[in-house]
Amino acid sequence: MSALGRSYRYVGPADVKAAVRPGSDGFRIRSAADFDGWIAERPAAELAEPFTFVVDTDGVLRLAPRRSEHVACAGGGSVLSAGEIGFVRESGRWVVGEVSNHSTGYCPDVTSWSAVAQALDRAELGRPSGFTHGVVFRACPDCQERNIVREDDFVCVFCGSDLPEAWNMDHAQ
Repeated sequence: MSALGRSYRYVGPADVKAAVRPGSDGFRIRSAADFDGWIAERPAAELAEPFTFVVDTDGVLRLAPRRSEHVACAGGGSVLSAGEIGFVRESGRWVVGEVSNHSTGYCPDVTSWSAVAQALDRAELGRPSGFTHGVVFRACPDCQERNIVREDDFVCVFCGSDLPEAWNMDHAQ
């Protein structure tokens, strides 16, 4: 764990990570000016749906079109958070309308919100007080499959085993 928070390594399919090419990472948003320049270049169709995002291990928000892989957005590296984020215009400025930690490649814990909040604050983007849709990920200790826990039902959808209450997606960290 760094001073910025826990980092998450990629835990998704190996072939997806192997397909990441240098220079394919998401656009870095370090300031309001960075965001304003980036968003001005987005076609209207892209603005109608959420974007892929990661917060890299330097605490910088990176954005890419929605159908981009999170690991590509991160340049293949570890992240402090990952998910989907949508923006809306409000009182003449851009704000976050929706944001989740939905990334099945990194499976970040809902506690990764603090890294997202800090990155959005640096970019001077209005934001909610937490994920608008938090996803609970757990690895099954028996079959090792990745699960999304729904309605607090901590049971593996693949083998029926009980899932742990605590985040466990990356035992190596």
